[in-house]
Amino acid sequence: MPISGFPEWLPAQRIIEQRVIDRIRSTFELYGFAPLETRSVEPLETLLSKGETSKEVYLLHRLQAEADAKDDDQLGLHFDLTVPFARFVVENAGKLQFPFRRYQIQKVWRGERPQEGRYREFLQADIDVVNRDSLPFHYDTEMPLVIGDALGGLPIPRARILVNNRKVCEGFYRGLGLTDTDQVLRTVDKLDKIGPEKVAALLVETAGATDAQAAACLELAAISAEDGSFVDAVRKLGVSDPLLDEGLDELVRVVETAREHAPGLVAADLKIARGLDYYTGTVYETQLRGYERFGSVCSGGRYDNLASSGKERFPGVGISIGVSRMLGVLFGKQALTVSRSVPTCVLVALPHEDQRAACDRIAGALRRRGIPTEVAPAAAKFGKQIQYADRRGIPYVWFPGEPDTVKDIRSGEQVDADVTAWQPPDADLHPSVSGEPQ
Repeated sequence: MPISGFPEWLPAQRIIEQRVIDRIRSTFELYGFAPLETRSVEPLETLLSKGETSKEVYLLHRLQAEADAKDDDQLGLHFDLTVPFARFVVENAGKLQFPFRRYQIQKVWRGERPQEGRYREFLQADIDVVNRDSLPFHYDTEMPLVIGDALGGLPIPRARILVNNRKVCEGFYRGLGLTDTDQVLRTVDKLDKIGPEKVAALLVETAGATDAQAAACLELAAISAEDGSFVDAVRKLGVSDPLLDEGLDELVRVVETAREHAPGLVAADLKIARGLDYYTGTVYETQLRGYERFGSVCSGGRYDNLASSGKERFPGVGISIGVSRMLGVLFGKQALTVSRSVPTCVLVALPHEDQRAACDRIAGALRRRGIPTEVAPAAAKFGKQIQYADRRGIPYVWFPGEPDTVKDIRSGEQVDADVTAWQPPDADLHPSVSGEPQ
């Protein structure tokens, strides 16, 4: 019986997922990020201290745990990969070279209400850079470029990365005279879900804003641009604060760097806030063109205070691709297809059961040359063996004989073949993934 929010992809979908992961991993490594995998559980107090997640954390305990057991009844499954990564950095700081660049591709768990593209168990692919004491800002400008390369090499709709800076928002709210800037941020973050009228009412109700202050917050949130022109739009609102100035300078650097290296990839959007409390500067959200209503498929930001040990601080910046979220949305719209649902490129036909050993030797020779091969399950008529290959999308059937022959069952072309030399076209060697053009 299916359990809502815990996806199990069919083999064809799993092949697509693996191709996506391969592309993401290879791109991360091209940029020099090293692989890491952290444990799935963290102390509950660690998880509950990092944002509005208390209702979403899954607890872990033994069925037969003793009532007074202290060892494992306060563990929770991690809800993202940044919090465990920060803990890992603190614990292993003496063994790491800084700045430390790492990627993680792992499952995470959140007790959210399942819906299209939102799951309770899902795969994330993260990159982060952390450093001791201070982290140069140029790493904030690098993050979108890595994601643009990773997603740009996939047959999916074009990605658009929306960026903001918490300092812009907090400085603006301070300049308005609002003191509970965290509450204002959390409320503005709900804009897409509840709309501007309800956000304005909530600002008055929960953040102590006047109607005029609430209106100004909404005006700020309405500003967006693909170049530095957003700065003039903010200045026209007539609010000043040193933190606002700092945030605008940083945000311009992110937008203009991306504009130079990947035009059209990044846009400033001043309503982006991100719900997690640990972000302190740049924040990112990513939409797929044509799928904007499904929200962000890749997000992250700068955190200066997430990881610390005594007097030592490890500021960082990171961004995470929601692999399951992105694929779930695309699978739901049949926007991705794969050329076959099995890795097999060649089926070795079996003339008689007593020839299985010889057919296994043919398959072994092809496999040694990197050609995915299987032997027919039974010595049925060749027509049935071809049907078996066709149903599974296997493009070639190998017929043992004097000489051996191989048949492309799509075109019907059949040629003599030498097991030590025959090679399928590169396009047929592995399943290929394609998507709808957007």
